[in-house]
Formats: sequence, C-alpha cells, structure tokens
Amino acid sequence: VGLLTSNSNIGIIDAMIGITLVALGAGAAGCLNMWYESDLDALMTRTCLRPIPTGKINRNQALTFGVLLSVISVVALNYFSNFLSASLLLFTIFFYLFVYTIWLKRKTPQNIVIGGAAGALPPVGGWTAATGSLGGEALALFAILFVWQFPHFFAIAWMYREDYARGGYRMLSVEDPQGDRTAHQMILYSLVLLSCSLMPALIGLSGPIYFGVAVLLGALILLKSLAFAKNRTDEHARRLLHATLIYLPVLWVVMVWDKV
Repeated sequence: VGLLTSNSNIGIIDAMIGITLVALGAGAAGCLNMWYESDLDALMTRTCLRPIPTGKINRNQALTFGVLLSVISVVALNYFSNFLSASLLLFTIFFYLFVYTIWLKRKTPQNIVIGGAAGALPPVGGWTAATGSLGGEALALFAILFVWQFPHFFAIAWMYREDYARGGYRMLSVEDPQGDRTAHQMILYSLVLLSCSLMPALIGLSGPIYFGVAVLLGALILLKSLAFAKNRTDEHARRLLHATLIYLPVLWVVMVWDKV
C-alpha cells in the first residue's frame, strides 16, 4: 500500500521486490513468534495444529529459519531499497518478537494496544521504500492499520477467550467475562478508525471516491461493534471479525485506485 500510493517513479519490478522483502520480514516475525510460543500453542485449540506442536517442524529448525529469514529480508531491503526501510523492517521484527510476544502478551491485557505498533509498520516501510523519507502520508497509513487491529483482535480474543485463558495470556476478554470493557473498546476504536480512515482524503493522498467508501466501511465496523455491545455472543464477535476482514482490503484497493 505504501509503495502503490506514493507518487514516486519507482518501477514495478522494484516495487515487487520491496513488497516481497517486507512480506519475508513479516513471515520471519511470525516464524519466531511460533518458535517462542510453541508450548502454549499446543494448549490452545486454535493453534494446536501449527507445525511445531504437531511435530512437523522442531523448534530449532523454526528458530534457524526465522533468524535467517530476518537477516536476509533486512539486508536485501537495505540493498535494493534504502537504509530507512531496512531499519523499519528490523525494528518491526524486533518489536513483534521481544516487546509484544515475549514481554506483553503474558503481562498486561493492553498488549494489543502497545504491540499493535509492529503490525502497523509494514505500509510505512513501503512508503519509505518508495520515497526514502517519512511524512504525513506514511503516518496516515500507519494510523489506519494500527487502529483497525483493535476491533479485529478484540473480536478474535472474545471468540477464543477460553483458549487464551488456557494459554495464560493476559487478554482483555479473559479479564472481562461480561464483555463490558471489550464492547466499550470496540465502539471507541471503531469511531477512531472511522476518523483515521478519512485522513488520506483530507491530506490529498486519495480522492472523494475513497472518502465515501471509507465512511461506508467505517460505518459497517461501528454497526457491528454496536451489535456486539448489545448481544455479546461469539456469533456477533464473528460478524465483526468478518467485517474487519472485508474492510481492510477494500479500503486499500480503493485508496490505491483513487489516489491523487
């Protein structure tokens, strides 16, 4: 998204290389996450079929592959793009593993609020790969993805709250059995997401068609959050989850298509 919404003259081949390397870095972070949490993954229904708990891959193999993939993606991005983009990718991997996975997830129910920064950095890396600098446009992309994660992951955490309890994770849904705080957080962040999603149009990154679509998509997420607040069931959480899965790709596609 960062690459495609910028107005730089970066070629399609360079863009694809940048996108691929950022994806490799994300894969490295996921691999290291599953290496570290493999013992807890085995306790949870939603993760017990991952490669390490099932014995398809052992922990040493996962660690080696994750480290190699991290090094390759960062070094290659520095070579093919620029130092700023490579630094952001390295920070993303480090933050996701050491801050979010190792430290936050078992320490505080606010782990998503803090750890969400790692998940929102890839489009910023794409922007810096295309332009070589940070700016208001990159901040807008970061803000959208950062805030989107809250209704998305709060819905997942509610659906699998028993799983997270077995794994010993300090999730909001585990410490909020009635769902009051979870519902309030969903509504709050849905409103913030709606506001953040309008930023690209307001700063001239995208046009009026994007603005209208962003309003409609934001209203969809808000309505699903309100529905969960009224009926705090797994089914309503699942409907919100599905709405968030529709929201992001549609928003990105329209943003790129209607870019100024």
